[in-house]
Amino acid sequence: MDTNTTTNPRGIPSFPFLSNVNEYVKSLADVEATLTRFQEMVSKYTFMQQNVERRAVGLREKLPEMKRTLEVVRFLKKKRGDTSTASQAAKTGADGLDDEDLDELDLERPKKHGIETTFSLQDTLYAKATIKPAEIDEVYLWLGANVMVAYPLDEAEELLQGKLDKAKESLVAAEEDLEFLRVQITTLEVAIARVHNWDVGEKRKLRSQGKLPDKDGEDDKGKDKD
Repeated sequence: MDTNTTTNPRGIPSFPFLSNVNEYVKSLADVEATLTRFQEMVSKYTFMQQNVERRAVGLREKLPEMKRTLEVVRFLKKKRGDTSTASQAAKTGADGLDDEDLDELDLERPKKHGIETTFSLQDTLYAKATIKPAEIDEVYLWLGANVMVAYPLDEAEELLQGKLDKAKESLVAAEEDLEFLRVQITTLEVAIARVHNWDVGEKRKLRSQGKLPDKDGEDDKGKDKD
């Protein structure tokens, strides 16, 4: 067995495959102690697997919400940009347009009309609101720990995009770690079975050669003494 322990990119140690069970077991001072150590390693890997799985579930739940928040900010930016473009067109191009063209552009509509939407008060409670994108310069974002901060639309988009990218990378890493941990657990379980089978076979061989007392014989001797 390779004694050099390697790790994955997140520092989780790997368990090498036992290519030669005979050589490995013969180097052991105590097979039972080794099997116990292997079982402890399985428990540690399983514990890590459960923690990573919980983190992955949390990321999968947060990603849709993060995407929707980013889309809302981009929507507000677009509507505000459309309003600014329309207003600029009214200032610079009105001389070249007739009344019919101006009516088709409907330049004043973004200023007069808002967008009806809903916002969350609690998990299952929503309220209606009317917003005017032309008048929105900033948005308020929850940063956690009951902290809300106002950001200009451009900064909010940049912040949300960065958090979304990081969350996607974290989810990919978590999924890679889960696969890595599954492989380590399977490798350890195979090692436990092979070492245990070797130990059983070796004891059976020694009993057949008379080098190890037979269990039934030991029981019979105990009965005779009684």
